[in-house]
Amino acid sequence: MSPALPRRALAEYVGTLLLVTVVVGSGIMGQELSPDDVGLQLLENSTATVFGLGVLILILGPISGAHFNPVVTLADWWVHRKLSLFDVGSYAAAQIAGAISGAVLANAMFGKAAVTWSTHDRSAGNLLLGEAVATAGLVLVVFLLVRAGNARLAPVAVASYIGAAYWFTSSTSFANPAVTIGRAFSDTFAGIAPSSVPGFVVVQLIGGVIGLALVAGLYGRDPGAVAAGRVKADPLLADRTL
Repeated sequence: MSPALPRRALAEYVGTLLLVTVVVGSGIMGQELSPDDVGLQLLENSTATVFGLGVLILILGPISGAHFNPVVTLADWWVHRKLSLFDVGSYAAAQIAGAISGAVLANAMFGKAAVTWSTHDRSAGNLLLGEAVATAGLVLVVFLLVRAGNARLAPVAVASYIGAAYWFTSSTSFANPAVTIGRAFSDTFAGIAPSSVPGFVVVQLIGGVIGLALVAGLYGRDPGAVAAGRVKADPLLADRTL
């Protein structure tokens, strides 16, 4: 049996808090260590994120599935139908609260004001396209791992994908509505202007749908139909750990 919802929500809160602390904190550190080299700042930021995310998935996956991302939670609800809509709302609220807390914590650790609204505009169309690609790829990686029975490899595979997507997407791969909201609270290298947040969230949701469509196409059946019992269930779907 899975842990009770309060424990799972706490895991999602703590995991997202620490993830955003890693992202924002390493972004600030990169700025301080390499003030004149944006490429090196990105390398420092992405490297810390890869290691931090991998560890967080490893330790918190057995409790909540280590979503840390409302798009992944919604996709999990659609595919597996094991989460209720109340669970989805609880996960999303915990993820968003955790993301904001993580940004505030990172700001405080580096002697900045707890809340410093980002002025880093990310509203250009090419950046939105990058976010759609990044999120679709993330959903594809996560759910192909599950469908292939390789969910145990998620700490390495998901973290590796995010690290790569920092570099191959124009947006540097936020791929997460909660993290996007949290990063608006820090006017640093990793920040995003509040005015840019809605656009990112919309294309992230679109990317999530595209990712699920690709999973369905690659496996030749509708994951939602499988979960709802309209076709014979795939035993691989029993693995909830993401």
